[in-house]
Amino acid sequence: MANMDSTPSLIDPFNRPISYLRVSVTDRCDFRCVYCMSENMNFLPKRELLTLEELDRVCTMFISLGVRKLRITGGEPLVRRGIMGFLNSASRHIGNGLDELTLTTNGSQLARHADSLKAAGVRRINVSLDTLDPDKFAEITRWGRLPQVLEGIEAALKVGLRIKINTVALKGFNEDELFTLVDWAGGKGMDITFIEVMPMGDIGNESRLSQFWSLRELRSRLDSRYALDDLDVSTGGPARYAQVSGSSQRIGFITPLSHNFCENCNRVRLTCTGMLYMCLGQEGNADLKSPLRNHQGNDAPLIKAIRDAVERKPKGHDFDYSRQRISGQVSRHMSHTGG
Repeated sequence: MANMDSTPSLIDPFNRPISYLRVSVTDRCDFRCVYCMSENMNFLPKRELLTLEELDRVCTMFISLGVRKLRITGGEPLVRRGIMGFLNSASRHIGNGLDELTLTTNGSQLARHADSLKAAGVRRINVSLDTLDPDKFAEITRWGRLPQVLEGIEAALKVGLRIKINTVALKGFNEDELFTLVDWAGGKGMDITFIEVMPMGDIGNESRLSQFWSLRELRSRLDSRYALDDLDVSTGGPARYAQVSGSSQRIGFITPLSHNFCENCNRVRLTCTGMLYMCLGQEGNADLKSPLRNHQGNDAPLIKAIRDAVERKPKGHDFDYSRQRISGQVSRHMSHTGG
């Protein structure tokens, strides 16, 4: 592997260092969340997916080029067969160019994988959870069971994994649980981040506009109950954070619609098919599968493809719900790109 130091070697056209790679290892999921995918999804045939060995090779190249953080996503990453072997392999880079290996999960498989995740070097995870009501959970996920997820969260906490809860703010759905979710997460020592619903993919009969709940309004409601101190911290990601006064709990806000979050973007996203998306909210991409498979003994074409892609990274996304219409919608599902 190329020599790795603290100086990023992937710089986009707006002088932003690319130090964060999100990798979707599968488009499949055991839930069908109404804001993420349609109920009757057509998943990709296995032959179109990168093998876990190919994903490992791409990740290794990115790390050699200055990526310091690797997040594994899906779909639901823990449903892919052999995923723990992939994570164990990726963990060899921790302390050797890689600062952190983490993942985002719906929590359904955590109870049986928590120990293995800790052994693989994972120290913190994000769990997507939008409600603590079992009936509403079944409604929003279509196929999910809340007790299974809560059991997984408890298992992860028990082995010492740090957990951040990711909650999509959904108008008319979880507005009445705002304080309940914050208090529940804080009581277990977990941070929570609220996310505005994004216009990605065809979700059948669901309406994006009817789902959209501005985090400006959500934050105003939080301010009516909690003393929140805005934090001048940045993880290089899209969230802005506040701390609940008198506690260690942080509340994050990801606002792609009501407040563009792109100015400090440090990430790119690799799909399970080997397509690199330089922006979540743009269609522009780069094919990494071809140089990966056509030059198995030569990394130069793959490295060139990565560098060329980063040089085309746009300044930001075009998501917009203004004037009661959706602008900037992208055709691919979130489960394809990776959450």
